[in-house]
Amino acid sequence: MIPPVKEHGAALLTVLLLVAVIAVLAAHGIDRLAGAMKLASNSRELSQAKAYLVAAESIALKSSEDIVAISPGKTTNIGNWNGSEQSYPVPGGMINATLSDGGNCFNINSLVKQTGAEYSARPAGIQQFIRLMRVLEVPEGDAFDIAASVTDWIDTDDDPAQNGAEDNHYQQLEKPYLSANALIIDVSEIRAIKGVTTDVYRRIAPWLCALPTTSLSPINVNTLRPEQAPLLIMLSDNADIVRARQFLGRRAISGYASLNDFWSQPFPASMAADREVQAQVKLSTRWFRIDMSVAMQSALVEQRALIDAVRRPARLVHRQRADIF
Repeated sequence: MIPPVKEHGAALLTVLLLVAVIAVLAAHGIDRLAGAMKLASNSRELSQAKAYLVAAESIALKSSEDIVAISPGKTTNIGNWNGSEQSYPVPGGMINATLSDGGNCFNINSLVKQTGAEYSARPAGIQQFIRLMRVLEVPEGDAFDIAASVTDWIDTDDDPAQNGAEDNHYQQLEKPYLSANALIIDVSEIRAIKGVTTDVYRRIAPWLCALPTTSLSPINVNTLRPEQAPLLIMLSDNADIVRARQFLGRRAISGYASLNDFWSQPFPASMAADREVQAQVKLSTRWFRIDMSVAMQSALVEQRALIDAVRRPARLVHRQRADIF
């Protein structure tokens, strides 16, 4: 029996509908397969990039040891190692690495001093932080408040300093939390602290570090570059930024042979630094910072690490990594 003409049309529509459905399913399957292949490729590249970072870390550890060994007790910029980016082509990508003096920064943990397991405010560290923020054009009132709040964040008591902030402040926020009452591990932590706005953080973060010690910032006057003059200015109320840059620019590449040699120079002498600050200034470097990035075809991995070169062998004490696709 021959089906009616109308049934021929219905059968054709059914077939076309099935073809369309199958085509959609096939396209979806192909997209999912392509996505899976892309994820697998990204995963491989990310793993390879991280392996390259491990290799770069090893090179940085050896380089920091060599720099210290060349002239024990005196670290200078001879060799142009300090702050110079080095690029290394590798299969499938490129490694970029910059080794710098990791002590030429304001140690945010120097806002406190340690006695046993207790942390309490250190006036010298607080004053240096305020001076640095002034140079970086943070309003003076804000600088005082931020210094007090960051100190309260680290110290172990629950009593807020004047214009500072302890747990009672943070618990009243829309999303409450507690202060750390411990040393800061990474500078980015201060974004959670009262007074540290996005603009303030952008201004001060490049000048800060979180060394695993409460010691005052170990500024090495043999490696401090002219553009880092604010770190010299923060040591005294009597310092001038223009003179500081000029002074650092005139320093001999061989640096200073002794701290007496440094403090006897007209500009440092004019700072009228007390004994605590004079002892803070160094001629050699203990902490090295390595900024690394690995660029692959579809992945970029960035990492910052802190090296303790006093230990033998030198050791990596902290790292912060970001994966970008």
